[in-house]
Amino acid sequence: MSKPLAERMRPQSLDEMVGQEQLTGPNGSLQRFIEQGRLPSIILWGPPGSGKTTLAHVISKELNMRYFALSAINTGVKELRKVIIDAKDQGLFNQQETLLFIDEIHRFNKGQQDALLEAVEKGQISLIGATTENPSFAINNALLSRCLIFQLKALNSEDLKALIERALEKDI
Repeated sequence: MSKPLAERMRPQSLDEMVGQEQLTGPNGSLQRFIEQGRLPSIILWGPPGSGKTTLAHVISKELNMRYFALSAINTGVKELRKVIIDAKDQGLFNQQETLLFIDEIHRFNKGQQDALLEAVEKGQISLIGATTENPSFAINNALLSRCLIFQLKALNSEDLKALIERALEKDI
């Protein structure tokens, strides 16, 4: 069975990203971090379909980081700790950094968010949390103070047209 069109067309590099130029363009905030070869922990805040998940995946590829993706809807503290322990061990032995992407991070309760604090603080993981909710109200202050917040915008009509044209060129 073939993958859905959105999966087949998902960008694999920053150059393939459409929209979010303020972050991924030549002078974009995330572009500068990638050029420096380091990534702070961040929260991506934006509407559904704005590229939060894709951006996290692309960043991990650009920086050659180990990538773990969890959904706050079906992840507990036990699963979080397992990823954090694995990241700490991997960092000690292979010196490869770990990016932990948490979709719907605003759905984590205080205990789940607190479980991330030490690993983020010590740099054992780079966290990318994705949320459609205002992080100032949805993420606890302790975690929020350790992350940069980047707001993504809905794709505009030119962005959507470019995506459709790319799909027609590459997928037919």
